[in-house]
Amino acid sequence: MGTEFRCNLKMYRVAQGLTQQQLAEIVGVRRETIMRLEKAQYNPSLKLAIDISRAVKAPIEDIFLFDK
Repeated sequence: MGTEFRCNLKMYRVAQGLTQQQLAEIVGVRRETIMRLEKAQYNPSLKLAIDISRAVKAPIEDIFLFDK
């Protein structure tokens, strides 16, 4: 049994009034990366997770959830 990854990024991004493109530019990735994160299809690096957390003003552990 693997670890399940869930992502609440979209909720926090929308709350900050950011588009996927705007967030991507802030954290230095492509819009497709943000899209894949929001669909829980991509597991971010620690640096990217921290940058996103700061950009959307939410704790990392509230945005990215890992369940056993």
